[in-house]
Parts: sequence; structure tokens; C-alpha cells
Amino acid sequence: MVRSSVIDRCVILTRRTQLEELLTRFATIHQAEFYLSTAGEDFKAIKLRHENYIDALNNVRRAVPKGMKLATVERSLVPQFDFQNDLVLAVGQDGLVSNVAKYLSGQPLVGINPDPAVFQGTLLPWAVGDAGLVMDLVFANRARAQHVTMAHATTSNGHEMFAFNDFFIGQAGHASALYELSYNGESEFQSSSGVIVSTGAGSTGWMKSIQSNALNLTHTDQSPFPILGRESEELVFAVREPWPSKTTGNAINFGLIKPNAPLIIHSRMATGGVIFGDGIEWDCVEFSSGTHVVIQAAAQKVNLVVP
Repeated sequence: MVRSSVIDRCVILTRRTQLEELLTRFATIHQAEFYLSTAGEDFKAIKLRHENYIDALNNVRRAVPKGMKLATVERSLVPQFDFQNDLVLAVGQDGLVSNVAKYLSGQPLVGINPDPAVFQGTLLPWAVGDAGLVMDLVFANRARAQHVTMAHATTSNGHEMFAFNDFFIGQAGHASALYELSYNGESEFQSSSGVIVSTGAGSTGWMKSIQSNALNLTHTDQSPFPILGRESEELVFAVREPWPSKTTGNAINFGLIKPNAPLIIHSRMATGGVIFGDGIEWDCVEFSSGTHVVIQAAAQKVNLVVP
């Protein structure tokens, strides 16, 4: 259950629409429409999706109880926002949930799908019309929460990161990365296009793509990758395209990261090594020679409100 006795503000998390991003580039709707129409793209569909999203946001705002403080935060501002005693409502695509989750410290998080015809909605179980209901449930302490496990990375030079879905550890630009990987009592020098570490929540994203590719290459339908639930205390890692040579191996390709048995990676990259979470490459930590990272399940959970 979600405890709401101290909630005194609703925070609506948004993301700029494609039309808003086009206006940043072209300044006016007419210029954007002319350019895209000339290129053969359907501007009307872009405009309609924008209008549907704005309508959805307005409906969610109207559902906030009178007298309750309300803040609206655009996705790019989340790292700088001071979350306090809040109920957080992510209105947009699934990525908004993962974008905000790692900046929370136990606040209830509600994923609302503003346009089911457009967004997959794996992390968005609530419709816009459910906004009032789910808020009432939270405020009455009757909402059900799924305690989602995140991944936690700590580097030897003092950096700390969380990921809702996955971490990438490798070379900026996804070129060949050099590192030593230590897992389950064994170590191996490797050259690859990076290591992916996924949570149970992230198993339907990047990790699923890696698994599908592995199955296609081996012409089998029996996946060696375990299926993890969102609340699993285990993580799974996979090495992308490990290259065996005289000095590097490919014996450690994937595995489970169990509690109290973290994955440790020592960088051997003179420059350009990075670690980033949930696909946000610009929000990265440098990971070059002389640095190692310890990755394991985070003690801190995400309270995702579910039906």
C-alpha cells in the first residue's frame, strides 16, 4: 500500500511533443508545416497528437483536488527539481516513468497514458479518465504499489547512479570498449561494444532486443536469459559483441547479478569511457582508465502505483 499522510503537492511530469520540438527548430507552425509537407510528412497527424496530449494534460490537471498544490515539470528539468512530499504523475510515454523514478525517494509514482493509440503503455497502467480515481486511492491510503527494483552503480572515484531500466557501460559513441569484467569469482579482459545491465523492469526494452538478436544468430527459440519481475532483487547483464583476441576473451557473455554478489568492471579505456542509465547519454559519468564500477540492485525502491 501507498502511504499518503504527508503528501501536500501533486507534480505532473510532461515531455515536449514533436510539434513543440519542431517549433524550437522552425519558430512558427507555418514554417514547420511547410517544411514537413514539402518532405512528404503528415503534419496534420503531428498536430493532432500534440492537441490530444495537451487535452490529456488539462484533464489530469482538472482532476487534482482543489486546494492541493500543483507543479508541472518538463522532463529535461527533472534532475534539477526538488521532489518533496509529492504524488508524481507521469503523463506521456513509458520513458517518462523511468526518467523520473531514479530521482525519487519513495514518493508514489503514477504512470498515465495520454494516448493509448500512440504509446505502448507498459509502465502507464492508468488512463487519463482514471486520474481522479487513482489520486483518491492514494490520498485515502488504498492505492496498491509495486516496489520496483532499480540498478545501482558506484564508481571508485565517488560517483553514484541509479537506473530504472538499464545501464550502459562502454565507449562513448558505442565504439570498442576495453575493460576487465569480474563476475562470480572470475575475471576477463574484454573488448566489446559495451555491457548492458538490466533490471526486471528493463527486461522488455534494450535487454529484450539483445536477447532477440542472440536467438536469431543461434537459430534457437530457447533463451538463456532469465525472465525477471519488476520487484526481483536480481539484475541481468549481457556483453554486446565481445571480440576474442590474443589479449581479450568472450567467455563471460551474460549472467545474473545476485544480492551481495555485484558485477565489477575495471575500465581500460584511456579516454571516452562512459556509464549512463536509461538511454540518457548526455547524463553520463566518465569511466576511463583507473576507474572501476560496482553494479548491483539498489536498496532504494520505486513505488509505482498499479491498479
